[in-house]
Amino acid sequence: MALFDKILIANRGEIACRVIRTARHMGIRTVAVHSDADANAMHVAMADEAVRIGESEVTKSYLLADRVLDAALRTGAQAIHPGYGFLSENAAFADAIAAAGLTFIGPSADSIRRMGLKDAAKAIMEEAGVPVVPGYHGEDQDPEMLAAEAERIGYPVLIKAVAGGGGKGMRQVHKAADFPKALEGAMREGKNAFGDERVLIEKYLVKPRHIEVQVFGDTHGNAVHLFERDCSIQRRHQKVIEEAPAPDMPPEMRKAMGDAAVAAARAIDYHGAGTIEFIADVSEGLRPDRFFFMEMNTRLQVEHPVTELITGQDLVEWQIRVAAGEPLPLAQEDLSINGHALEARLYAENPNRMFLPATGKLTRLRFPDGDTGPGGNGLRVDTGVREGDSVTPFYDPMIAKLIVHGKDRAEAIRRMAGLLERTRVAGLVTNVFFLKQLVTHAAFDAADLDTGFIERFSGDLLPPPAETDDTVLALATLSVIAERQATASSAHANDPFSPWDSVSGWRLNDDGREVMTFAAGDAQTEVSVRYCRGGGMVLDLPGGTSVMADAQLDASGELMARLDGHRVNALVARDGHGLTVLRETGQWKLELIDPMDADMDDTQAGGAITAPLPGKLIRVMAADGQKVKKGEALLILEAMKMEHTIAAPHAGIVSAMSFAEGDQVEEGTVLLAIEAEG
Repeated sequence: MALFDKILIANRGEIACRVIRTARHMGIRTVAVHSDADANAMHVAMADEAVRIGESEVTKSYLLADRVLDAALRTGAQAIHPGYGFLSENAAFADAIAAAGLTFIGPSADSIRRMGLKDAAKAIMEEAGVPVVPGYHGEDQDPEMLAAEAERIGYPVLIKAVAGGGGKGMRQVHKAADFPKALEGAMREGKNAFGDERVLIEKYLVKPRHIEVQVFGDTHGNAVHLFERDCSIQRRHQKVIEEAPAPDMPPEMRKAMGDAAVAAARAIDYHGAGTIEFIADVSEGLRPDRFFFMEMNTRLQVEHPVTELITGQDLVEWQIRVAAGEPLPLAQEDLSINGHALEARLYAENPNRMFLPATGKLTRLRFPDGDTGPGGNGLRVDTGVREGDSVTPFYDPMIAKLIVHGKDRAEAIRRMAGLLERTRVAGLVTNVFFLKQLVTHAAFDAADLDTGFIERFSGDLLPPPAETDDTVLALATLSVIAERQATASSAHANDPFSPWDSVSGWRLNDDGREVMTFAAGDAQTEVSVRYCRGGGMVLDLPGGTSVMADAQLDASGELMARLDGHRVNALVARDGHGLTVLRETGQWKLELIDPMDADMDDTQAGGAITAPLPGKLIRVMAADGQKVKKGEALLILEAMKMEHTIAAPHAGIVSAMSFAEGDQVEEGTVLLAIEAEG
């Protein structure tokens, strides 16, 4: 069967861009689909054609299988690549594609169905001889019976939505008293996210590592594995750092896991890319008799690039060729591991606020140039956004995947630390400095890994935000002056020597002076600038020091400053009066106070509780006049595919309750107030 001439990508963001790159390399034309929010997105610009399929919400666009299929038929696409998420594991979608005479670049609908429900998948794996975690996977969903099963299995246990994925519909429970509330939350989240509230219960391993194996099958009866990935570094049961191969993996365990993964794929006559996810009990180290099947993802994984870098294979090209009827490009004996690869997920989120997702405009987005080819620097960045794009509340807040390859794990870690240091993002809060803390932590370097790593070392990984010191204030001041000078030079290029157009505080018989006032949080501080007639300036800083300084902006907007002869580089992003100072050691947000602006009182009434981000209120537990205790749950907000419980910050009486279940709210909206009892 010949390769396709044109394919449609039923997805968005970085995976859509990733598929387009491989298709272009293979000489295949591409069609993008998009919602209203993505009309000017990067994947739309990259594709040869693009079709609007609906409004911004995923339920009104990317999850509408009939519109995606119609777009493929109208544009003459012969096949559809689903990416991951959205419709990628939707068996009915795969059936509809086949019925329309097109090709689904993925497994058969039957394979998707058989692996789609965790309880049924575990039964299939048990029959195939693949080890599974002790637990309950039955049909009886009576809460009392489930509680009894949890007691039988023995705490701690993990409640998981039967149709779940991505950490949604999952609750960890350590004692019987907490089980009813956790069960209710898991069922509700499973129903909202997947339309199925059924759950299963598993034994929770105290020191587990999440190790998964990449498998591939074709329609000619061949199946191979492309080795393992360690995905143990997680927050909220979602992966943050992935690496391949798994550190300290004994050869006998690698063989046992690889053989089990291939057996799992063969058990359902699997073709295409898939991942067998295992949980390994490492309380006594990695052992070939201590790993258990968790689930199978019948699609390409977010973390597939680390497998590509250690094997030298393009997994998207493999997907396309297998879907076109070709046999697997390589046999098992032809595959080998070369070096070590790491992937870090760069998210718009606040690690210091329970990893709360963030939205906003990417006023700056700069990555170092990468090259993972022979003799290159081992860096790769997969992204679906550009500088000036926005992270919206409608989709996952991932900005990019930062990927490195080295001859060994130590070199890969060094390269990742450097890549994170030189990544510049401004306009919204991100986890970039948290990732740097992670990959440079001594326990990570020693491969002391488990899924509780972040909680275990939270004190090291989540230090308090860095203070706004004199160096940061000096850089902010110099950036304002350098930007002003650059603007003036451009505007007055015909007379660059005129003192009347100078922005350096020029005076006829004296040094020029000015004072800049900055706000950082609730505090305001001043920097006095004295312009020297011989050039340069002196900054009188609030810490009591004075420094000789000068600065200029390079072509990319990076600030190159000298403070008492010491060169300091930074990127300072400006958005109106707001400034974000970005250095390899941290990020600081400041506001330049304009004395000509009228004073604005932005403070809210005491006791007001606001929405931390845009979303939908899916449950309201509070009412006007209700007495509440500190920490009592008041509302549940669903935003960016996650539930966020809003609790009372202190005891008091609820007032000004102005929203109901089902209402959409914007970030910063006052939801209610908690008044202290009189």
